[in-house]
Amino acid sequence: MIRVVIVDDDPMVRTGLRLILGGEPDLDLVGEAGDGRQAMDVIRDLRPDVVLMDIRMPEQDGLTTTELMLSRQRPPRILVLTTFDADDLVLRALQLGANGFLLKDTPPPKMIEAVRAVARGEPVLSPSVAQQVIAAATGRYEPRRPEAARELATLTDREREVAIEVARGSSNAEIARDLSVSVATVKANITRIFAKLGTDNRVHVAMKVRDAGLL
Repeated sequence: MIRVVIVDDDPMVRTGLRLILGGEPDLDLVGEAGDGRQAMDVIRDLRPDVVLMDIRMPEQDGLTTTELMLSRQRPPRILVLTTFDADDLVLRALQLGANGFLLKDTPPPKMIEAVRAVARGEPVLSPSVAQQVIAAATGRYEPRRPEAARELATLTDREREVAIEVARGSSNAEIARDLSVSVATVKANITRIFAKLGTDNRVHVAMKVRDAGLL
């Protein structure tokens, strides 16, 4: 069972998430919180595997809560939920180690699979969030950086194909389907891409692909 805690200041959002996730046999909704301070106690007491974390909340926002949670021993995996009115906060959460980002209007089947993927240790980034995160980040830099092109040149043709699909926001399963390979092959390619680009984050890969002009 995947133990899940929902953290959001909007009762309607929490209700909606309960309805989406509550019927899944492998997901156990063990608790919820309406702000970051309450979440600290709930997460400490219930020790969930995955936390669905809103960013904007009263008392203590999701960014601060994420940072505090991830500084603990054996922290839960954090899946950030956002309406995407705060690009800088989402980028900061990424830097702190959040495991994924989804818009709150993500279709229920994708929301459910995202929770499972994060619980397995796979990073999750919905396509629309990926596009906006990349736009927000690359807007501060020149769109074509020679160093990004040089780094991407170290990849094999297949690794480059996978990196481009990552930049488009595709999941491992979607990449495997589109490239007609196994999910295990996709994971192996992503591991090599991370090593060659000196990162452990899909969004950083996406930013380099964008900077290199491959999108």
